[in-house]
Amino acid sequence: MRILYRNPGFEHSINSIMLFQTEDQAPYWSDALFYFYPDIEKHTLSALPPEGKKAYIADTLYKLYHQTLKAEIDAKATAYQAHFSKHQGQIEDALSEAFDLDTRRIFNDLVGNITMNPVGPRFLKEHSFDLFYKSSERGALGLSLHEVIHFIWFHVWNRHFGDRYDEYEAPSLKWIVSEMVVESIMSDVRLSSINPYYPRENGGCVYDYFQNMMIDGKPILSTLDRFYRENKIHDFMEQAYRYCLSFENDIRRHIAESEKEF
Repeated sequence: MRILYRNPGFEHSINSIMLFQTEDQAPYWSDALFYFYPDIEKHTLSALPPEGKKAYIADTLYKLYHQTLKAEIDAKATAYQAHFSKHQGQIEDALSEAFDLDTRRIFNDLVGNITMNPVGPRFLKEHSFDLFYKSSERGALGLSLHEVIHFIWFHVWNRHFGDRYDEYEAPSLKWIVSEMVVESIMSDVRLSSINPYYPRENGGCVYDYFQNMMIDGKPILSTLDRFYRENKIHDFMEQAYRYCLSFENDIRRHIAESEKEF
């Protein structure tokens, strides 16, 4: 398993940002842009059609990128690479044990694109994910671990269930389950010790609305963690999915309310 950290260029950053500026996107995802880039005015952006939105964002951020951020992102790529390499062995050991396979033999082509997007999407088929340039080396590693767990999770899931990769994207339940289980897998000390977002008191390594989600009178992450500790990986996947399927309406209601209230 390897990750190549790189600066993918200005256009990639803009395209990445635009993924979270669609009309149906909840403020939970879209509003980070205005916090980090106050020169982008929310009311101005919201009044524009899609192509106008993209042009407005690009025009506003062009000078910042070319005069300042390009060099900073290039330097971050070098720093992130060195920090990941330092811990690569223990990461592979922990994830090999968690997923019952040799992770050194898979995903040797992962790409971590360092962008201006405050929200970091991941692209399963392309074996790539985006990271916000403001992350420190430790922060970037913590975020990378989250994404790597997704890649391996769905690799193992797909081989076990034989379904399709297009079923793994939001807002599918399979995507929701994959987001929630990250905390249990991350609890291995070989991973948690190098993730500055673990434990929850440090911000958490899963979305905050999962951290306070109560299902069947119990925190859902505690229930899933028990399943994880009691089962081998394939049995855990089956049990976790069945459980979430039986409470799907409650889970989706909590997510919708949390994103709306943001």
